[in-house]
Amino acid sequence: MKKPKIITICSSAAHFRNALEIEKQLKAMGYKIKIPKTANIMKRTNNFDISSYKTWYNNKHDYKKKTQLIKGHFKKVLEADAILVTNFEKNGLPGYIGGNVLMEMVLAFHYKKPIFIYNNISEDLNIKEEVYGLNPIFLKQDLNIIRKKL
Repeated sequence: MKKPKIITICSSAAHFRNALEIEKQLKAMGYKIKIPKTANIMKRTNNFDISSYKTWYNNKHDYKKKTQLIKGHFKKVLEADAILVTNFEKNGLPGYIGGNVLMEMVLAFHYKKPIFIYNNISEDLNIKEEVYGLNPIFLKQDLNIIRKKL
């Protein structure tokens, strides 16, 4: 029996609720899914208030927590066969992708892992040039494309 492919979901914390729905769909398709640590906590506690997790906004000493979250998710990117960026509207931009997710995409790109993006990005996204340069596969919300490409 073939080992299931591993997909790591990369997402802005503002989109974790959506990411957890997509996680369910991918698991039903037979994939093993890795999600951000904070998304796991949100799922377990049903607390999706982002400000209660991003304590470094109010306490600069808590940036060490952010560092640990980054390192932990980088490890999940490296363990995966591919990544899926779950990108939705944020700050008025459809298909928002932020700095953290871009870093995870660069890591996947460097290690030659397919990069799937759930929605198209806005032409107004300030990092669109970098996103397009990583040669991602835009799913336009069709998860079946992953099956064809992975």
